Amino acid sequence: MRPNARPRKVTRTTLLFSVAVAAGLLTCILPAIGIAYPQSTEDSEDSAIKYVESAPTDSIVRLQKQIDSGAVKLDFNSRNGYLQSVLRQLKILPASQVLVFSKTSFQRQFIEPDSPRALYYSDNTYIGWVRGAPVLEVSTVDPQLGAVFYVLDQSPARKPKFRRQTYECLQCHTGSMTQGVPGSIMRSVYARADGQPDFRAGTFTTIDQSPIEERWGGWYVTGTHGSMRHMGNVIARGPDGSPTLDRDKGANVINLQQFFDTTPYLTRHSDIVALMVMEHQTHVQNLITRANYSTRIALKYERMLNQELKRPDNFRADSTLSRVNSACEPLVRALLFSGEARIDSPIAGTSGFTGQFEQQGIKDRKGRSLRDFDLKRRMMQFPCSYLIYSDEFNGLPDLAKQTVYRRLWEVLSGKDRSKPFAHLTDADRLAIQEILLDTKPDFAAARPH
Repeated sequence: MRPNARPRKVTRTTLLFSVAVAAGLLTCILPAIGIAYPQSTEDSEDSAIKYVESAPTDSIVRLQKQIDSGAVKLDFNSRNGYLQSVLRQLKILPASQVLVFSKTSFQRQFIEPDSPRALYYSDNTYIGWVRGAPVLEVSTVDPQLGAVFYVLDQSPARKPKFRRQTYECLQCHTGSMTQGVPGSIMRSVYARADGQPDFRAGTFTTIDQSPIEERWGGWYVTGTHGSMRHMGNVIARGPDGSPTLDRDKGANVINLQQFFDTTPYLTRHSDIVALMVMEHQTHVQNLITRANYSTRIALKYERMLNQELKRPDNFRADSTLSRVNSACEPLVRALLFSGEARIDSPIAGTSGFTGQFEQQGIKDRKGRSLRDFDLKRRMMQFPCSYLIYSDEFNGLPDLAKQTVYRRLWEVLSGKDRSKPFAHLTDADRLAIQEILLDTKPDFAAARPH
């Protein structure tokens, strides 16, 4: 597939927000970036990774330790169980709420177009709440393991327990569709009046490269987007396998009350900007995990080979560098929004998420941040992902991180002006350089001399 090609329509039956992909997310297909690199669906259980055996160190583990010690008490209420308390402890914004009405969760019996599943998220953790369902669905990103999945019983307990889900999730949520690692991303479907997806009609992966017209089928969407049209807010009608959507009816919706009673939810919104950020975020997180796994496995084999051939322990093989470069290049492109779908009309959300998200940004000396939105021609004003500050990015092996930084410097300095980065103007490259130099010391330290 050529670089920057749009994600293809796919027809494989999948699960949106199963227990393995808490927060209403789906496993992804291989992104259209034109990069071939070795990967295995068994990488999560390679001796360098040991996904199931390894103890996570993620945000849920930290919260559970606080609950167990008595330092934190989760409050339960009859309206939504532990939801509000969990969001508060994890510092997840209620304004991040997005709503999916396709009946594709493992708790599907509780989901209807008039009773959608609510999803909330931060930079590394996703919480899913379904009205009347027995558990909260949770996914979080561990710096070394990637996506880790949990459920929390929605019943009062003195010290509630997040229960990790492993093999059940990995059956569907590790493999080629998730870059060969435990991961998730979003999907767009044709949802019928009962919420059932019409899989015969196909589905679409949803990342920041996805055309707006292929996004948000089976989701509610609040916000304005001018003349652009998407698949959200409406029911698929017509014969199986070839339904139609009234896209005009679903466009520029600012009040969901016309579709269902919003009072049981924390907000009245399913914010378009929150949806766009989540699409970008899950895609990049999968690629960070892929780079992490590939590098650790490559270094393991290099150590074994060095020992067998009686080479110095620090001998760096060309094959190792090749595999690490191949795993890191898709991440570099994703960090720089390569292939991002063009925005043809201004976009505005409704929940206040846009401003709250921007306020969390790390600012440079000129007051600029990688969280500053554009939303007129592209998503971000400065097209470099804020996830470069994340724990999972910082947790990359040194070889992987230095590979990413080397490539970023090549692109941002103008040395690499190849097609995948042609969307970056000289002003973009300079601004991103300046922001990172002011806000990310290890990037500055990697500056070539």
